[in-house]
Amino acid sequence: MRHPVTIAIIALVLLILVGSTVAIVPETKQGVIVRFGSPQYIFNRYRENEKFGQTGAGIVVRAPFIDQIVWIDKRVQSVQMERQQVLSTDQLRLQVDAFARYRIVNPLRMYITAGSEERVSDALRPILGSALRNELGKRPFAALLSPERGQVMDNIEAGLNRVARQYGAEIVDVRIKRADLPDGAPLESAFNRMKTAREQEALTIEAQGNKQAAIIRAEADANAARVYAESYGKDPQFYDFYRAMQSYRYTFAPERSGQTNIILSPDNEFLRQFQGRR
Repeated sequence: MRHPVTIAIIALVLLILVGSTVAIVPETKQGVIVRFGSPQYIFNRYRENEKFGQTGAGIVVRAPFIDQIVWIDKRVQSVQMERQQVLSTDQLRLQVDAFARYRIVNPLRMYITAGSEERVSDALRPILGSALRNELGKRPFAALLSPERGQVMDNIEAGLNRVARQYGAEIVDVRIKRADLPDGAPLESAFNRMKTAREQEALTIEAQGNKQAAIIRAEADANAARVYAESYGKDPQFYDFYRAMQSYRYTFAPERSGQTNIILSPDNEFLRQFQGRR
C-alpha cells in the first residue's frame, strides 16, 4: 500500500488486458474474429432449429489487442422496399409497397462480400424491387386479388434468395404491403374492366351450368324410357295398367276435383281399367 498509484496502474492494465481478451457473446449475436483484417473463425454461429441456451453463447477468449470481433445479428431482419411503380399485363400502373425478411446464416461470407449488415440490406433492396417488377409485370392486376398471389410471392422469394446467398443471407419471407392503382380515371377504368370481366365469367359459368343440366335431364329421360321399355317387354298388361293408374291420378287429382268437371261415357276407352279384365 506504499505505492497506490502503481497498484492503480497495474489494476488498470490488467482490466484492459482482460477486456481485450475475454468477450461475452449474447444469444442473439454471432461473431467473426478478425485478425489484421483477415477473418479467423466464427463463434455462436446460427444453426437451424437450435435450442435457446444450447448455442455457442457465453464467454470466449481471443488474442488481446490483435483480434477484433465483428458482431452479426442472428435474428430475422427486415429490408423495406421503396414504393415502386409496376406495369401489369393489362396495362395498369400499380403503386407497390413490399418488404422482405432475411437472416444471416453464413457470417463469414457476409463479412467477406459485404462487410456489414447494413450493406446486405442496401444490396438486397434494389434486387427486391427488380424481382417484384419482373414478376408482377407477367401477370394482370387481378392476380394480386386471387390465390395466385401466393405463387407470385414464392417466385419473388426464390429469385431474391439466389442473390441473398451471395451475401451469406437467407430470405425468410417476402410480402406485399400494398398494391394500389393511381387515383382518378385509371382507378375507375380498372374497376369497370374488372366488373365486366366478372360479369362475363358469371355468364359463362351459367351457360355451362345450363348445358350440364340439359345433358343430365336428357340422360335421365333416356334412362326412364329404357326402364319403361324393359317393363313393357316383361309384362305389357301390367305396364298398361300402371300407366293408366298414373293417368287417372293426374286427371282426377283431388285439387282439381273442385275446378273441373269431367263427363265420360262408361264405355270410354280411357276408363277401360275401371271395367276390369274380360
